[in-house]
This record gives sequence, structure tokens and C-alpha cells, in this order.
Amino acid sequence: MARISWQTINEQMGEYSRRLMHELGLAPDVASKLATHISADVRFLTLEQKTEIRAASPIPIQDRIQELIAFQGWMEMASGIQGDPRVTRAQALTQNYICFVYLPESCFRVLSKVSKPGSAARKCSRFLSNNPVRAFRNAVAHANWTYRSDFKAIVYWARKGNDPTEPLQRFEVDEETLNFWQKLSRCVAYAAFLNL
Repeated sequence: MARISWQTINEQMGEYSRRLMHELGLAPDVASKLATHISADVRFLTLEQKTEIRAASPIPIQDRIQELIAFQGWMEMASGIQGDPRVTRAQALTQNYICFVYLPESCFRVLSKVSKPGSAARKCSRFLSNNPVRAFRNAVAHANWTYRSDFKAIVYWARKGNDPTEPLQRFEVDEETLNFWQKLSRCVAYAAFLNL
């Protein structure tokens, strides 16, 4: 298994410190070392809580970690291929599925329930499980999305609430926000899976 550097992930998330403080209510010291704090939050869960997270999925945690590592390898390989719209679109499809369908279902929902109130793990997993991220997740899962004409945002259609009879509404997520959500998703998943 590839070694994960918390320092590298902390640095990647560091560019989003203001958003982490403003949108998730994290303290500055937590926002600046997010992966480290989430790792500690999960590491110090009780055995019962860790068992509940593992039991929420029939897939072993080691398999989930291997999937994340394979995904990261694909993203690095694809990033080296510049100017091919087929590769760029394959990257977008893969990344959106992993970050917004695969990881919430396999990790974030249960982590948000069992982690300590007020912890970075709970705040981040709840953020990634609720709207507006949840609405985007539903759009990805139900194929209700497309690229904006300038490719600087994704246009998607989702319901604002949980009522299945509610009509779909049009939303957009810009590239910067989507990058923030994706990086946060990977950060939480690595920190959680590697400490269970």
C-alpha cells in the first residue's frame, strides 16, 4: 500500500482554510491541519464506533483503501495527458463518482453519526453528506448533469429537499468549489479509512 503523507494532504487542504472556517465552522488551527485532526478523531473512536463504521459496508476497509490508491494513480496518470478532452472527461466522471457517490455511501454517512459532536470528522462528513454536496451527489448518481458551455462549471439538476415529487431544479457548481469538495472528500476518506 502506498504511504499517505498527512503533511501533503494538510498542505493541499490549507489553500481552503478560509472556506473550511467559514463554511464548516472549523477553528483556524484545525483548518490548517485538517487531515491530522480527522485522523486523530477517527483513531480515538471507541472500538464499538469503529466496528459500526466497518459494519456499515460489506466491503473490507483495506479494499476501500486500495480503491482510493488506484483512483489516485489514475488521476496522476491522466493529469500527465494534456489536451485530450476524452481523458479530461474520463477524469471528471471518475472523480465525481468516487468523491460524491462511492465515498459518502461507504464512509461519510456513518462517520457523521458516530464521530464526536463538534469534531472535524463530524463537521466534514456532515458537510459532504448534506446539501449542496448531497444534491450534486444525487445529480451525479442519476445522470442529471452536464458541463457548462465554457467548461468552467458543471450544471446539474436536483431536488432541494427529500420529497420525490418535488420538481428538479437547475444548479451550477463552479470549478473552484468542485475542487474544494473533491479534495475534502478524499481527505476525509483517507484520514478515516487509514485509522480504522
